[in-house]
Amino acid sequence: MSYVALRDGETIDGLIARFRTAVLRAGILTDDRDHRFFQSKGQKARMAVRRGIKRAAKRQRTQRARE
Repeated sequence: MSYVALRDGETIDGLIARFRTAVLRAGILTDDRDHRFFQSKGQKARMAVRRGIKRAAKRQRTQRARE
């Protein structure tokens, strides 16, 4: 669980922004998304392979755009 305390002179908007970044860094949302429904080990492995392929394709696209 992420926890942020209000600092001296900090606005509520600043506090909320720090809380959002803390939640993102902790990976709470991604972990929650992964546990929405049961997945077998085989399904998890297939999804990991798909994510890797997408990541590699994205990396290639960005490298081609830089050239």
